[in-house]
Amino acid sequence: MKADIEAANRELAEARTTGKPCPPLRGRLLAEGDVESAYRVQQLQSRAWQGQGERRVGAKIGLTSRAVQESFGVFQPDFGMLTDAMAVADGAEVAIDRLLQPRVEAEIAFVLGKDLPDPRITTADLVRAVDHVLPAIEIVDSRIAAWDISIVDTVADNASSGLFVLGTSPRRIADVDLRLCGMVLEHAGEPVSVGAGAACLGNPLHALHWLAGTLAHAGDPLRAGDVVLSGALGPMVPVTPGAAYEARISGLGSVRTIFSDRGGE
Repeated sequence: MKADIEAANRELAEARTTGKPCPPLRGRLLAEGDVESAYRVQQLQSRAWQGQGERRVGAKIGLTSRAVQESFGVFQPDFGMLTDAMAVADGAEVAIDRLLQPRVEAEIAFVLGKDLPDPRITTADLVRAVDHVLPAIEIVDSRIAAWDISIVDTVADNASSGLFVLGTSPRRIADVDLRLCGMVLEHAGEPVSVGAGAACLGNPLHALHWLAGTLAHAGDPLRAGDVVLSGALGPMVPVTPGAAYEARISGLGSVRTIFSDRGGE
């Protein structure tokens, strides 16, 4: 089966524009397991967004849970690009019609103070490069109908990206044990997801290490100022329109987002 990268890109773009999810790409436009072609689809989308005036501000890492990796039949994470248009202020309301079938998950975000151009990066290099860490909520979304996704579908769909919300109280990486950071994601004061830093590849730094090396090897390294969402600390939760969600991460503070029960302008 020959990959139809242009057609896959068109279907995903149309789904974003119309708000109507498309059928899975695998088996139709992309072969099962053809991750390389899926990343080429992702690149086409990223170029289009930048051509429309969006600015790349970092990257997100997905598939950082070993259990989720096994369910996808893969043995490493995936990634997608973040742009300024995806950023939402802490506590701000999100128009529900900006998204198709949103879910939320709590994460630790790294903000870099130095470039990471060398694929042979060490943990010490990473620690020196991180300016600060923040609590984050990633609002994941899928342009694929009913979240019926494989590794190929999610990679092509920019790692099922949607929006992201960062907390506003930065912490130095030396002041917190990321592996032991406990997380509670609450809706209406009740926990809906719990987890810890260890759920993210054993330590969120491991996820950052993988991404930094992968992008440097591809010639598109992480840069100073980039935001990196390192991966979920617990299960993702479907969004209820009109609801507020607050993530509390020990040592890092909290971050909150609210969804409208109506469309935006």
